[in-house]
Amino acid sequence: MHDDFYIEVECQQINQLGQSICGDVFMSRKLKDEGRTILVLSDGLGSGVKANVLATLTSSMILNYMKVNKDIRKAAEVIMKTLPVCSKRKAGYSTFTIVEVECDGETRIICYDNPDCLILRGLELFKPEYQELHPEGDANKDKILYSYQFKAHKEDRIIFCSDGVTNSGMGTNRLPFGWGMDNVYQFAKRLIRKQPYISARRLGNEIVERACANNSNQPKDDISCAVLYCREPRNLMICTGPPYEKSKDAKLVKQLREFEGTKIVCGGTTAGIVSRELQESIVLDLNVYDSEIPPVSYINGIDLVTEGILTLGKVHRILNAFNQNTVLCNGPADRIIKLLLESDKIFIINGTKINVAHQDPKLPVELEIRRTIVKNIVALLEEKFLKEVDLSYI
Repeated sequence: MHDDFYIEVECQQINQLGQSICGDVFMSRKLKDEGRTILVLSDGLGSGVKANVLATLTSSMILNYMKVNKDIRKAAEVIMKTLPVCSKRKAGYSTFTIVEVECDGETRIICYDNPDCLILRGLELFKPEYQELHPEGDANKDKILYSYQFKAHKEDRIIFCSDGVTNSGMGTNRLPFGWGMDNVYQFAKRLIRKQPYISARRLGNEIVERACANNSNQPKDDISCAVLYCREPRNLMICTGPPYEKSKDAKLVKQLREFEGTKIVCGGTTAGIVSRELQESIVLDLNVYDSEIPPVSYINGIDLVTEGILTLGKVHRILNAFNQNTVLCNGPADRIIKLLLESDKIFIINGTKINVAHQDPKLPVELEIRRTIVKNIVALLEEKFLKEVDLSYI
């Protein structure tokens, strides 16, 4: 996270009509120790499984190379030299866009044969100077890499997409030459004007849905749109499990009470401690139903109260399987996930008092030790969802 803003990243995709897998691949990685965020969107040659394999190869090679080498230009050139050229089409096996953001906001972009990136500073289009790079080697003759470098500001957005977006509607009376990046900009600008703090997820989704509609909802190509949004961070705290020593109950609740952001309590014993220390009653809500786990409750000053181990276990399972087609319901675990996905900096306070009941081997596998479940959730939030997570024990 930058000192002044949080970097929100999302990519939304729609498969080409008749294809069960997307030929565009988006990958991202946050290197916490170095304060770097690396994003890659690759468009594989052709469609379906073949295109997906080629795009996956390209994206994973770029990420792995940049993990050990900070030179984004060198990474792009190495990939250009390494990837073969299709003998029939005389074209590279995949196109790509690489975006790298340092913790100080320094941003570098390399684009090869994908549509140009849109860099929005508020509502205005920001156009930094760029360089044309010519990779070495006969196979890369006449190929050009476009390189941009600039300092990101709060409320900047970077929108980058595959040509399934810009070429959408091509051949129709309304868009004979396709939607084009200028129209994408005007569309995004209208959305931001109406919703100044529209999320990266929502903006990306609106763009791919519109691109799909340009083809009468029968996309002729894979459609992908990634959005990077520099904004004020949204904070969330989860307290789960009672402290190891009863004397620290008041300290736990003081941290929760003074926290500025969304507050969740997971666990009946923990909820009892919070209720007692805050001198607020626990109100059960039977309208939020899930047959697998107990219902939610509410405490004045706390946004959500749920059962502990079973609910967190389900949170982990949903997060692990989560993809763009996942539909969240209204159950306790689903509500926690919605709040997690809407948040950026997540603080988890894990009580270390052992509940003897959870050690009984006769109980279901779901009743795993709380600490293990929480660690697994933290790993998913950091690696899969690029969240900033602070885990502490009490």
